[in-house]
Amino acid sequence: MAKSIVSEIFGSKVFNETVMRERLPKDIYKAVKRTIDEGARLEDDVAQVVANAMKDWAVENGATHYTHWFHPMTGVSAEKHEAFISSTGDGKVIMEFSGKALIKGESDASSFPSGGLRATFEARGYTAWDTTSYAFVKDHTLYIPTAFCSFSGEALDKKIPLLRSVEALSIQAVRVLRALGREVSRVIPTVGPEQEYFLVDKALYDRRSDLKFTGRTLFGAPAPKGQEMDDHYYGTIKERVGSFMKELDEELWKLGVFAKTKHNEVAPAQHELALVYNTCNLATDHNQITMEMMQKLALRHGLVCLLHEKPFAGVNGSGKHNNWSLSTNDGENLFKPGKHPSENLQFLLFLSAVIEAVDTYSDLIRASVATSSNDQRLGADEAPPAIISIFLGQELTDILAQFGEQHEDKGKAKLEMGVNALPVLYIDNNDRNRTSPFAFTGDKFEFRMVGSSQSIANCNTALNTAMAESLRCFADRLEAAADPAAEVAAIVKDTYRDHGRIIFNGNNYTAEWAAEAARRGLPNLPTAVDALPAYVEARNIELFERHNVLTETETRARYQIMLEDYIKTTNIEAKTMLEMSRQQILPACVRYSKKVCNALAAMDEVGFGANVSKIRAQCGELCSLTDTFAQQIDALAEVLAGVDRKGDTLAAAQAFKERVLPSME
Repeated sequence: MAKSIVSEIFGSKVFNETVMRERLPKDIYKAVKRTIDEGARLEDDVAQVVANAMKDWAVENGATHYTHWFHPMTGVSAEKHEAFISSTGDGKVIMEFSGKALIKGESDASSFPSGGLRATFEARGYTAWDTTSYAFVKDHTLYIPTAFCSFSGEALDKKIPLLRSVEALSIQAVRVLRALGREVSRVIPTVGPEQEYFLVDKALYDRRSDLKFTGRTLFGAPAPKGQEMDDHYYGTIKERVGSFMKELDEELWKLGVFAKTKHNEVAPAQHELALVYNTCNLATDHNQITMEMMQKLALRHGLVCLLHEKPFAGVNGSGKHNNWSLSTNDGENLFKPGKHPSENLQFLLFLSAVIEAVDTYSDLIRASVATSSNDQRLGADEAPPAIISIFLGQELTDILAQFGEQHEDKGKAKLEMGVNALPVLYIDNNDRNRTSPFAFTGDKFEFRMVGSSQSIANCNTALNTAMAESLRCFADRLEAAADPAAEVAAIVKDTYRDHGRIIFNGNNYTAEWAAEAARRGLPNLPTAVDALPAYVEARNIELFERHNVLTETETRARYQIMLEDYIKTTNIEAKTMLEMSRQQILPACVRYSKKVCNALAAMDEVGFGANVSKIRAQCGELCSLTDTFAQQIDALAEVLAGVDRKGDTLAAAQAFKERVLPSME
C-alpha cells in the first residue's frame, strides 16, 4: 500500500480532533478540547452540538446505529446498538441523536460480573461518554467509548479505575516537578502494547472441542517438529498469514490504531503485532479493538485467532508486553536518562519512584495479571516467573549503588563487525533481559507478565497507582526541603538502600534466583489463587482509597470477580475434558483395543499366536491403559462434583487449584 494511501485512510473512521475542528463551531471545539485536555465538565448545550455533528459524520460514513462501547469486568468489550431513527408520526423516520444519548446510556448492570455490587433486582447501570477516547465507526455503527458504573456510582468496568489512576499519577508527578522548579500542568502515562497471538486453520480448529470451549488444547501429543529449530521467529511470513496481516493493518489504521510492527513469533503459527505509544487510556481501548479485529478478520481468511496464554503445551505461550512510560504535557519523557544519567537528578528521582513502587506493591502488580490461563504460561522458559523484580542493567545499577561518588558515564561504544562495507554501530550501555518481568529498556519499562488475552487496564491501574504513592511521598519530602536538589540526592540514596533488593540483572529462570529472591524477602506467588488475595490486603485497599482509584467496596468486588473467573474457567475446562474423554477418546481407545485383540485372536486361530508376543503384550497394555483411563475419568468427575462452589470463594478456588487441576493433569 502506497504511503500516500496510508496517510489518506489513517483515522478515516474516527471522530478525532481534526474532524471536530472541521465540523464544530470554534467555541464548541474549544470547550470539547478543554474537556479532553484538562478534564473540564462538558455542558449539556455543548454536548448537543457535538452529538449532531457526530451523528451527521457517522451517517456519512455508513452508520445506521450507535452504541455505548464499554469494558465490563468480563475482560471483553460490550455493546448495545441503537438505531438513529426516530418516527415523524406519518410513517416516516428521521435520523436523530441527542446530547443526552451521547453522554449517558443504560445497561443491565446485574447481568455483568459485579462481585456482589449488583443483585438481580438491582439491575440499573449507566454508561458515560469518555471524551478522552475518540468515537469511531465500525460495521455501520458509531462506537462511543464509555465508562460503566452502577446505579449508586460504583465502577463496574476497567476504564473508570484506569482513568482515576491516570489522574492520581498526574497530580503527584506534577507536585514533584513543581518542587523541582518545573512548570508542568499534567503528566501522562503512555503505553505501547505488544500483542502476541496464534493463527490456526479453522477446519482443524472446528475438530477440537477443547479449543472451541476453552481456547487451549486439554489433550494432545507433541508434533515431530516444534520450535526447537528456532526457524519460525522472524521467519518469512506465509502468504495466507501475510494477507491477514495486511487487512488487519488497514482496518486498524482506519480506526486510528497505530499498528506498527508485525512478525512471526517463536512458536509455530505464533505472531506478534506491536502498537505505537499512546496515552494509557487510548492504548487500552486500541488494544481491545486490536484483539476484536484479529479474531474477526482471521475468519475471513479461513483462520482462527487464538489469544489464550497457552493454547498448546510444549511450545511457547503468548503474552502482551506492556511498555510503560511517563510524559509531561509538553512531550518530555521522564524516563529518558539523557547523555549523562548519573547527573540527571530528575531522571534518577523518577527511576527511584518506580523502584520503590514496584518493590512496595509487587504483590498487587502480580495480582493485576493473575488468571488461570496466565498460570499456564508464567515461569516457563518463554515468560518471566511469578517473582517480580526489576532489570536496570549494570550501568544504571552502578549509578544508584555509587550515587554521590565519582562516576564516569561510559557513553556508547563502537561495534566493529570486521566488514568495511557494513556501517559502524554504537552499542547500547545495557543489554536486554528477556527473562525479567519488569525491565528498563532505554526510556520505558517493559512489563512482560501480562497475558495475551487480558486487558492492559488492570496492570496499568496498579502501576499508575503504586507510582502515584511513591511520588506522593517524594513530593512531601521535596516540598518541605530547604534545598530540593540535596533532598533529591537523599531520596535516591534512601530508595536504593531500602528497595534495591527488587533490582536483579541476571537470569530470572534459574533455581538460584528463586532461592536468592526468597533470601531477599521478595514474594513468590506462582498461581492466581496465591496472588489474588493481595487485592484485599489492608495496605493495598488503603492505597487505592488514598488516591481515589477504588473504594474498599470496589476493590473487594474485583477480588471476588477475579476469583470467580478462575473458578468458572477451570470448571469449564474440567467439564470439557470429561466430555471429550467420555464421548471421543475412551470410545476410540476401546475400538482400537478391540481391533488389536481381534487381530491377535485371528493369529491364534491360524497358529501364529506363539510368534506374536509383542502384539500380545501390546494388547494387554492397551486394555490396562484403557481401564485406567476410564477410572481416571470417574475420579475427575468425583473430584469436580465434590467442590463446594456455594461457600467461600477463595476456598473454592483453592479446591480447583489443589484438587481439580491435578486430577485433570
